[in-house]
Amino acid sequence: MLPTEVLEIAQAELVDWQGSGMSVMEVSHRGKAFVACAAAAEQSLRNLLGVPDNYRVLFLQGGATAQFSLVPMNITKPGDTVAFLHTGQWSAKAIKFAKAQELNVEVIADEAESNYSTVPAAGSYDLPANAAYLHYTPNETIGGVEFDYIPETGDVPLVADMSSTIVSRPLDVSRYGIIYAGAQKNLGPSGVTVVIVRDDLTGKARPNTPGVFDYAAQAGADSMLNTPPTFAVYLLGQVLQWIERIGGLTAMAQRNQAKAAALYAAIDGSEFYANPVALNARSWMNVPFTLADPDLDADFLKEAEAAGLTNLKGHRSVGGMRASIYNAMPQAGIDALIAFMADFANRRG
Repeated sequence: MLPTEVLEIAQAELVDWQGSGMSVMEVSHRGKAFVACAAAAEQSLRNLLGVPDNYRVLFLQGGATAQFSLVPMNITKPGDTVAFLHTGQWSAKAIKFAKAQELNVEVIADEAESNYSTVPAAGSYDLPANAAYLHYTPNETIGGVEFDYIPETGDVPLVADMSSTIVSRPLDVSRYGIIYAGAQKNLGPSGVTVVIVRDDLTGKARPNTPGVFDYAAQAGADSMLNTPPTFAVYLLGQVLQWIERIGGLTAMAQRNQAKAAALYAAIDGSEFYANPVALNARSWMNVPFTLADPDLDADFLKEAEAAGLTNLKGHRSVGGMRASIYNAMPQAGIDALIAFMADFANRRG
């Protein structure tokens, strides 16, 4: 979901951006106007997250999935050891792609025993001292599992796929070596991927890494070695300005925590619904839940859609329902879902 306010701004500017008589999608990406637009989006992100000066902010393409390969291509050489925390399907994919890069991949924690409804306890795993990095997924969108801490890694760079949690709350960027995030959860539309990389981790790309995938090369070209997804970058900037207007990340965290708490309370207070995730690992962003009678799933989804509540079907790998309540989802949307759930349970329970 994108903020209605942002969509309305984009609608008003669609055919005449900054008095140019053109859409932002029609102007040159190397023209002064769009270069300033991209720079403003970067500065907004830096301001919101407090990105230190020794980090580069890149606007790339290929989604977070591309970064599963591009992180090892940029900061490792064949034979290096890399470590992973395995907490669900997205960390599993990151592990798979890393193995294809001729690395010694060590999964130092795997939550398979809980069917990926937990996160490993802080300090319960041993990190190889020679690891080139430790990778984790702070929020697993499919399973609704979220870390309630930042792993301690000492001198080993920490790499995080923050596609579904970035700008949902304050964040200490200095704890990380690399943060990457597909925009389509909290930052804007699909098509642009944000990468925040510490300076000392740039300039190490393998010789066969294409320039457009080389962090140092893209940083040197302000992410414009190739034509950027201009409309996606423009909308990303608008979303960041919207977050600034409503009070920044502290206010956003309060909104998100309140939304999640209300939905979890409704689930926990019902004998008709259940959430499978451990209490300390419940996501603010993705709330899976099951019905007491799975045979009612199809009816629930049909009636929910008729009530204006869409995209509630759980991932095919886990079934049930999943409410993704990213930044732009208002409290009113949560209230409507809770009211529908109560009504459905009263009628069908």
